[in-house]
Formats: sequence, C-alpha cells, structure tokens
Amino acid sequence: MLNIVLFGPPGAGKGTQSEKLIEKYNLQHLSTGDILRKAIQNQTPLGLEAKQFIDKGELVPDETVIGLIAKELDIHKNVKGFIFDGFPRTTVQAQKLDEMLNSKGISITLMMALEVDHKELVKRLLNRGLLSARTDDQNETVIENRIKVYNEYTQIVAEYYKAQNKFKTIDGMGSIDEIFERLCKTIKEF
Repeated sequence: MLNIVLFGPPGAGKGTQSEKLIEKYNLQHLSTGDILRKAIQNQTPLGLEAKQFIDKGELVPDETVIGLIAKELDIHKNVKGFIFDGFPRTTVQAQKLDEMLNSKGISITLMMALEVDHKELVKRLLNRGLLSARTDDQNETVIENRIKVYNEYTQIVAEYYKAQNKFKTIDGMGSIDEIFERLCKTIKEF
C-alpha cells in the first residue's frame, strides 16, 4: 500500500500534484478539511463533535480528526493507498496518525516535501488569487504570514519523518509535468 504525505508551503503545488498522483497510482485523497466538512454536513457523531469546536473558532482536537481519518480508511479499504493532505501538521498529529495506522496494519510510506523559492511562492499565490475567489491568495501580507506559519510550525513535522527515513525533498520549481516526473521518480526509488 502506497501512503504518501505530500507537504510544502502554500503555493507549492500540492493540490495540482496530488490530483496527478491520485490518477497515476489510483490513490484515495484524504483532505482533513474535506473530511471535516463532509462529517459535519452528514451530522455524524464525530462531525457534530468537530462542529462544536469549529463554531467557537477553535482547532478540532487531534483525536477527533484521527477518528475521522480512521473512518475514511475503513470506507476505502480496497484502494492502493492514500495521499494525506493538510494532515499531519504537528509532530503529535504525526505520532497519533502512525499509532492509528499501525493499529490497522498500515503505515506512511513516504513524506515528500515540495520546495519552492519564496518569491515564486508569493507570485504563484497572487496569480491564483487573481483566478479564484480565495481572499487568502489576494493579499501579500496574508500570503507572507501563511508561509511564515508553515516555516515555523508545520515544517517541524518533516523532522519526524526524517528520523524514520521516510522524508524526501522534491524540487518544486519548473513546469507541472517536470515536478510530477520528480515525484514519480522518488516514489519509484522508494
């Protein structure tokens, strides 16, 4: 089973590359944001629990998110693997994810982090902001803060996967196809 955590700062191209990897390797996309929205919409017990935190502007506890991911894994038992998107964001989340996956006899295969020049990230996000309604991609100050938050907090998770020899950096500069080729080469080598 191929289980990938695709990582990188805002604007690195995770969404675009995830779609291509899903298609090529027949993987199931696990976006915590999508999973939370679906659970809330379907008024599942975990969805209702998550909604209580979201309505207060608080982060949904790790246990709730892990529970939702576990349910998704159970629903999609016959897939060739998963791409984790938006999770884990902290070392504690990575540890809890590993514990839950281990209880199901599976594990993360590989974490790939797209690395993109800072100026290029800002340019990509501003361009995306022109084409979409995403207000967080239209303000350079907000963009700079999102990149800063990624660098300060989320990137620490890479150290967790490095310690397990499951971490690879991928050059995220160039065309979509060039970057995709690098991702596929890394998966093949792994």
